[in-house]
Amino acid sequence: MTMLFSLPFIFIAAPVDFAKEIQPLLESKCLHCHGPKKEKSGFRVDDAARMLAGGDLGKPGVVPGKPADSVLFRAISGKEKDLEMPPDDDLTPAEIALFERWISEGAPGLDRGKSAGKPLPWSFHPVRAPKAESIDSLVRAALAAKGLSPSPRADAATLARRVSILLTGLPPTAEDLRAPFEQLMDRLLASPHFGERWAQHWLDVIRWAETDGSEGNFFRKNAWIYRDYLIDAFNQDKPYDRFLVEQLAGDTMGVDAATGYLVAGPHVAAATVGREPSAIKQARYDRLDEVVQTVGVSALGMTIGCARCHNHKFDPILATDYYGMAAVFQDVEFGIRAPAGGSDEVRELAGQLEGLRGKLAAFGSWEEDWGDHKETHFAPVEARSVRVRFGTDKVSLDEVEIYGPKAPGFNLARGGAASSFERKHDGPERQPVSYLIDGRQEIFWGWTAVAEKDGSGQPWVKIDLRAPAAVSSVALSTNRYAVLGTDYLTQKTAYGFGRHTVEAQRPDGSWVVVAEPAVSRPERDRLLSRVAELVGVYKMRVPQSSFIGRFVEPEETHVLRRGNPMDPGDRVQPRGLLALGGDLGLSADATGPQRRLAFARWLTGRQNPLVARVQVNRIWMHLFGTGIVATPGDFGSVGAEPTNRALLDWLATSFVENGWSTKKLLRQILMSRTFQQSSAPSKKALAADAGSQLLWRFPPRRVEAEVIRDSMLSMAGTLDARVGGPSFRIFGVKKSYEQWNLVDNAGPATWRRMLYQERMRRVDDRMFSVFDVPDCGQTAPRRTSSTTPLQALSLMNGPLVVTQSQKLAQRIKDVDGAFQMVLGRKPAPDERRAAAAMARTDGLAAVARVLFNTNEFLFLN
Repeated sequence: MTMLFSLPFIFIAAPVDFAKEIQPLLESKCLHCHGPKKEKSGFRVDDAARMLAGGDLGKPGVVPGKPADSVLFRAISGKEKDLEMPPDDDLTPAEIALFERWISEGAPGLDRGKSAGKPLPWSFHPVRAPKAESIDSLVRAALAAKGLSPSPRADAATLARRVSILLTGLPPTAEDLRAPFEQLMDRLLASPHFGERWAQHWLDVIRWAETDGSEGNFFRKNAWIYRDYLIDAFNQDKPYDRFLVEQLAGDTMGVDAATGYLVAGPHVAAATVGREPSAIKQARYDRLDEVVQTVGVSALGMTIGCARCHNHKFDPILATDYYGMAAVFQDVEFGIRAPAGGSDEVRELAGQLEGLRGKLAAFGSWEEDWGDHKETHFAPVEARSVRVRFGTDKVSLDEVEIYGPKAPGFNLARGGAASSFERKHDGPERQPVSYLIDGRQEIFWGWTAVAEKDGSGQPWVKIDLRAPAAVSSVALSTNRYAVLGTDYLTQKTAYGFGRHTVEAQRPDGSWVVVAEPAVSRPERDRLLSRVAELVGVYKMRVPQSSFIGRFVEPEETHVLRRGNPMDPGDRVQPRGLLALGGDLGLSADATGPQRRLAFARWLTGRQNPLVARVQVNRIWMHLFGTGIVATPGDFGSVGAEPTNRALLDWLATSFVENGWSTKKLLRQILMSRTFQQSSAPSKKALAADAGSQLLWRFPPRRVEAEVIRDSMLSMAGTLDARVGGPSFRIFGVKKSYEQWNLVDNAGPATWRRMLYQERMRRVDDRMFSVFDVPDCGQTAPRRTSSTTPLQALSLMNGPLVVTQSQKLAQRIKDVDGAFQMVLGRKPAPDERRAAAAMARTDGLAAVARVLFNTNEFLFLN
């Protein structure tokens, strides 16, 4: 018997065609609210990157393969609460099913490499170097296309001044003026002053300063070590890719000072933020924003901060990109850190200190003053709790730390529980007693108590340890951060607790006094005096706490809807820009250093076309006054197009192939005929290219404030040419929320290079700030150049100018000497006659002041 089976017909649907089936629906049903004319919730259906990201909702718009996770499908199917789209023209069930099938199939046809309907910005495309022999051939080709030709070579003296100012920021010496160009260039590249000049350029971009810039504008102690790192890096010609990696993760590479880059921007101090949770969260994300902005402008040449509240309006930078970068830097906090390291001398001092402590143990407990905190030492005792009783009516603490002999550097108080007793306050308790063991060493995060007026019931604090342990010392401080992290304040309380007794609770519950104020004993006092001496020497030799950032445990990062920290959306992982392959492949539990190192590898990797382009453009700008891209901080869609993209890519390729060497790139450009051209004008060329952007001549421009000031000191013979070290002060001391007051901006103590003048935010030095020195509140990829009456007044009557003119007059014999020193040439006959007449009536110092005001001195030609 034959069995016949009826098999059902299986229909296999063809893949959804995006262009024919999905795109028409998007255009007819969605584009009027989510397109170029209207962009509700930051969501666009004509832009692949924004469609994937989901706009300002904090949820991905399309997750290929997962309709249930895609906010687009959830909205059109009615599954997304309070978000039913389209509101006026519902899709049919068949159309909704079509969207579901399309997403399930992986959303084919949605180009994730570029925005749908428009290309990526030119700068996001790979670097493609043209076949060319030299810089000059590429420049000549661009000129020829406009019917222009290069200018003749400049004279030797002009080139000597040009290359000396550009490489070191200092005028050429008489020897420099006589040297062959190539020999002079190599000597200047090897000069220690080269690093000073180019460090200043980088400091401008990242708006580095030595104050916070907030209401208190507090001084950042020892922040100058980052500036010294930059000087050394440029002098050593550190490869630029390594230079960036060290600044992002120098704490993992033995280059701690480099991380000053991460905290270069302004921030609001904790005491100014207030205590509201929303204000604290807002301030935290403001600090992260400063880090993201620094990296975005300096390394990527992009205005990434726009994506903090919504997807970038012009560039393929998503809100998820922004918060992915914020996640990279979640472990970064603005503050101080002692650089790692220690010499043999430091280790020997530590050994001597421990030896003295062993002798002091025979006399019971003792106290050591470390300047920012006090340590009470006693014989080791097994304890489950430690209590400190205060002998004063008023107590102010920011931190209590407990240490034992088994792990000297491990704070046993962290992770425990704190309690306190105080009868009465002058006002409400400033902060909970738990803040005493939270690791934050600022008075704002501290605790205060006031006893009864009759002195009874004096305050105490008790710390319950996580588990019984041997304890041997207690450290107390009142405002440790202010002592270590800032300076020049008239109100800076080191200790607010006075005499005290330490008690330990044994595991059996009994209490014992382990330390109390001791009476004077000659041998004990002698040992304590020696301890104090050693502590003083030790503190001088050990690396000092410096404002180079500190590190905390990373927290979860979420997209913040409209940038509001109180309205978090979906969680994001650490990553770079999606459009440039920024997936770092990190897990949720990646440590801070792992995040920053992975990001650094992506940033400097071959797949990222921005980094090399941005840096060679910046170097070109510092040489010619304007970059090949005139907007060095914005390589995006609204930034300027390159005037010679072939040249830019040729330079970027050469830069990378030569090991990211700044000095090799500079040498390559300086040896070109393009650089060595005259700056003389041409009527025909000016009519075709008034801004000299195509470089038919060397574009003349005014030199920066630093060059003006440093040149005067150099010519006057008063310049203190020491390289590196702490800044010199021109401001005095102040109360916490006062402004900084100018004290001395012209005296001998200030006669170092202007790079070393303390850089204060929101403060005018009343002399050279009129020459467009950036305020450091915002990034300054390119300085402005203005002309104002105040500039002439400052250069004619400023106290430094007057003093240096007098010093210069003492170095020279006559008018010819003044011209030779200031302008590098002899005066013309009419100049000599006029200057001689002035010298007879007003002295040579007056002639020097006039020469300091000439365009020939103030401009680079």
